[in-house]
Amino acid sequence: MTATTAVAPPEVTARRRSWRPALGAPRRVFDMTFSGVGLTVAAWFFALSLLPSLLPRGAVVQGIASGVTVMIGYGIGAGAQALWRYLGIPSVPGRARRVLVAIFVGLGLWAAVFTGWRQVGWQNEIRTLYGMEPASPTQWPVVIVVTVLLAVLILVVARSLRLLFRTVFGWLGRRLPRRVAVVVGSAVLLALIWSLLTGVLVNGFFAVANNTFAPRDTLIAEDMNRPQVPERSGSPQSLSSWDLLGRQGRYFVGGGPTVAELDAVNGGGAKEPIRVYAGLRSADTVQGRADVVLAELRRTGAFDRKVLVVATTTGTGFLDQNGTDPLEFLWNGDTAIAGVQYSYLPSWISLLADQDAVRETSRVVFDTIHQYWSTLPEASRPKLYLYGLSLGSFGVESILSSINVINEPIDGALMSGPPFVNDLHARLTAQRQPDSPAYLPVYEQGRTVRFTAEENGLDRGGATWGPTRLVYLQHASDPIVFFSPSMAFSQPEWLTDGDRGPDVSARMGWFPLVTMWQVLLDLPGAGSIPMGYGHLYSATSNLESWVAVTNPPGWTPDKTATLASVLEKRPYKDT
Repeated sequence: MTATTAVAPPEVTARRRSWRPALGAPRRVFDMTFSGVGLTVAAWFFALSLLPSLLPRGAVVQGIASGVTVMIGYGIGAGAQALWRYLGIPSVPGRARRVLVAIFVGLGLWAAVFTGWRQVGWQNEIRTLYGMEPASPTQWPVVIVVTVLLAVLILVVARSLRLLFRTVFGWLGRRLPRRVAVVVGSAVLLALIWSLLTGVLVNGFFAVANNTFAPRDTLIAEDMNRPQVPERSGSPQSLSSWDLLGRQGRYFVGGGPTVAELDAVNGGGAKEPIRVYAGLRSADTVQGRADVVLAELRRTGAFDRKVLVVATTTGTGFLDQNGTDPLEFLWNGDTAIAGVQYSYLPSWISLLADQDAVRETSRVVFDTIHQYWSTLPEASRPKLYLYGLSLGSFGVESILSSINVINEPIDGALMSGPPFVNDLHARLTAQRQPDSPAYLPVYEQGRTVRFTAEENGLDRGGATWGPTRLVYLQHASDPIVFFSPSMAFSQPEWLTDGDRGPDVSARMGWFPLVTMWQVLLDLPGAGSIPMGYGHLYSATSNLESWVAVTNPPGWTPDKTATLASVLEKRPYKDT
C-alpha cells in the first residue's frame, strides 16, 4: 500500500506564502515583504533608541521612542537601497555579498541585544541621580509591544502614501509625459498633504484641546480657598469675580503665605501680600483684562508696596508657588504680584499654539501697568519686576524688547525654564563668553544678565551688576529649554565635552535625527519628575534668584539658607 501525502490547494499555499516574511520590494500595503537593508539599519536605530536622553523614560514612552526611531532607520535603509537600484550601481556578487550581509545583520542584532540588556541600567543611572525608584526589567514586554505596534502603524501609513503617489503618477502618466506627471503629481500631493497636516489636523487638534480644557477651567475644586482679605482678587471687596478667575487664578489668589507665617519667619511686622489676577473670562479683550488688573492694583494699594511684580503666566494661567512664595517671604509681604490668563491649554500645547497670545497679553498688560507706574514719584513708587516660568518667560522677553522699557527701565526680571522659542535667550547663549558652558552661560561678565541653576551660579562673571538685573534660571536637564529642531542634523553645544551639565547623563550622545526625536519626546514629561530637575524649579533656586534680582537691604547668605529650609518644608501643590 502506497502512502499518500496531502497537498494543499494552490490558493491555500499562496495565502500561506503571502503571510511569510520575505526580503524584497513590497507591491501592496500589507505585503509581508521588507527591505533587507531597511531591516538592518532599523536594528541599529533600535539600539540607538535605547540610549539615555535628558529624562528617564517609562515603558510606554520608551516604546514610542523606539517605534518611531526604528522606522526612521528602516526608511533610511530602504530609501538607500531603492536609490542604489535606481542608479543601477552593481551589487556585490556571490559569496562576498552573503558575507557582508551576515556581518551587518549580525552587528545590528548584537547592538540591539546589547543595548537592550544595558538599557535598564542606563535608565536607572538617571533615576538614581534624580532620586527616583529604579526601573524593572519587567517593562520590556510593554516596550516591545508598543514598539512593534507603532512601527507597523507607521509602515502601513508610509506604504499607503506610496500607493497614493503611484496611483496619481499612473493616472497623470496616461495624459502627460512620464517625468512631467511625476513632477506635477508630487507637487500637488505634497501641497495637499502639507495643507492637511498644518491646517486641518493642527487646527483641529488645537480646537479639540481647547474645547477639552476650557470646561476644566470653570470648575471650583474643594481645595480652592476663596480669599476674604481685600488684598486679593476674588475676595468680597474685589473688582475681579471669583467665579471668572479661572482654575489657576483661584489657586493663585487663594494661596501663598499668611501674615502669621511671614511673622513666624521674619520676626513680625509682616503685611498681607497683594495678589491680583484676571481670568480669561474676566473681560472680552486683552485690554479689558489689563484694565481689570490695573484697577485691582490701585484698589489694593499695590503701588504703595516696596515690590511690584508683573507676572506672565503659563498656558493654563498657572503661576508657580516656588516662584511667587519666596519673594513674599523675602520681602515680608510688602509685595504685590499681578497675573493675567491668556489660554486654557497646558504648557506643552500652549507652547505651540499661544505664542502670539502670550506676546500680546504680556505687552498689553505690562504697558497698562507701566504707564500708570511711570507717572508716580520715583522715590515712592515700588520697584518694578517681571517674572515668568516656561512660556511666561517668553512673555517677559516680549516685554523686554518694548520701547517703553527702554524709556522707563524696570528694575529686574526672573525667567525660569525659558523655552527653546525664546529668541533673546538663544542670542545671549550664542554670544556667551567662550570659556562658559552652553548650559550655564556667562554674558558680558554678568553686567546685566546672569544665568543660574539648582546650584547657585549667580556669582560668576566678575562684573558689578547694574541697576537692572535679569536672571535666567534653567536646568541642564530641562528639554523645554534645550530642545531645538537643529539637533536633527547638528550636535548641540550642551552635549559636547565641557558643556554638559551635571544633571545630564554622561552616556547621552548625539545621533542625527534620533537625538532630536528623543528630546522632543522628553517635553511632555519634563514636569513629571522630582523637584530640582527637568522643568521643575525648586523654591530654593527661585529664592536665590529673587535675592539676586531684588537685592533686599541687609540681606545675608545665612538668611537665605534659613529661609530656604523653611520653604523646602512647605508642601508643593501641583495644580
